[in-house]
Amino acid sequence: MAKRDYYETLGVAKGASADEIKKAFRGKAKELHPDRNSDNPNAEAQFKEANEAYDVLKDAEKKAAYDRFGHAAFEGGMGGGGGPRRPQGGQGDFASAFSDVFEDLFGDFMGGQPGGGRSGGRRATRGSDLRYNMRITLEEAYAGQQKSITVPTAVQCGTCEGKGTEGASEPATCPTCSGMGKVRAQQGFFTVERACPTCSGAGQIIKNPCQTCGGGGRVEKERQLSVNIPAGVETGTRIRLSGEGEAGLRGGPTGDLYIFIEVETHPIFERDSINLYCAVPVSMTTAALGGEVEVPTIDGGRSRVKVPGGSQTGRQMRLRGKGMPALRGGATGDMMIELAIETPVNLTSRQKELLREFDKIDADNNPQGDTFFRKVKGFWDGMTQ
Repeated sequence: MAKRDYYETLGVAKGASADEIKKAFRGKAKELHPDRNSDNPNAEAQFKEANEAYDVLKDAEKKAAYDRFGHAAFEGGMGGGGGPRRPQGGQGDFASAFSDVFEDLFGDFMGGQPGGGRSGGRRATRGSDLRYNMRITLEEAYAGQQKSITVPTAVQCGTCEGKGTEGASEPATCPTCSGMGKVRAQQGFFTVERACPTCSGAGQIIKNPCQTCGGGGRVEKERQLSVNIPAGVETGTRIRLSGEGEAGLRGGPTGDLYIFIEVETHPIFERDSINLYCAVPVSMTTAALGGEVEVPTIDGGRSRVKVPGGSQTGRQMRLRGKGMPALRGGATGDMMIELAIETPVNLTSRQKELLREFDKIDADNNPQGDTFFRKVKGFWDGMTQ
């Protein structure tokens, strides 16, 4: 019986790209999975056929030879002694064939290289990232600060320089995995890879561990770090210090340190992005007659603000450029002054007498009150009707 064309076997055109060929083969692999074909006696042969086709078409050299000579390219006569050999997908048992496709499809996930390549040797582990929560005042957020912090972390062992071994000794290749860091186990039709239980995936074992670090290559220590807090930071701002986290295991790369900023609530100012709000109490007479009030600014200065006569509670005035600096962009926000008119308390007899006299001669001096009570009268009149 003549051998089927490899492109026809995978269901792709002759000019198909590598990605299209791989996608088609994955579909065939799923379609011919033994769990889905218990009632199909030809499933094993069909899978071998697809595996053989893919083994050729995924390889650029083999594919070029097949495109030129067809199946004859792998039958011993073409291409000379150095020509492509017959693919192995058509020989051996089904488990072996499915192991090949499993490796090709999931090799990256399991830590291997596509096409069966494996990375061996020592596997150093990257150190963990660290988090540091920092509370600062609003004044510090305004001006920016250089702050010193103490961070408990793991640093490289100075005795063994991170190797984890005592003296001049070196780590030995793990005898269980031969330095690969993982072992294979056959489970039915699958070949499963997992981390080596002897070396925990490191590929090496330490027979003579360092007495200082116990073979880990790092020790616990508190570090003093200087952190630059830029002006304009807000609560939730995250600052990343690359390489200032935990040292890696057995000489692995160091993690990072992340500083999370929390700006404390201020007793005078309320912040909204780059703008500041300040509620300023104003006496009844100043609000009525007009005048000036002195207000603080976040930079520690003072500003005098004119209060127009007849000002009401809630009136806002803007001080441009007296807010917070933007973290990025160079802009500066404004400061909003909000008036809070105070009702006098603890009046003397004379003050009470004057207020009663003022009330008697009061005429159209309360525009908001007059407007409100006109609306109330209209409401009541509508209810009675």
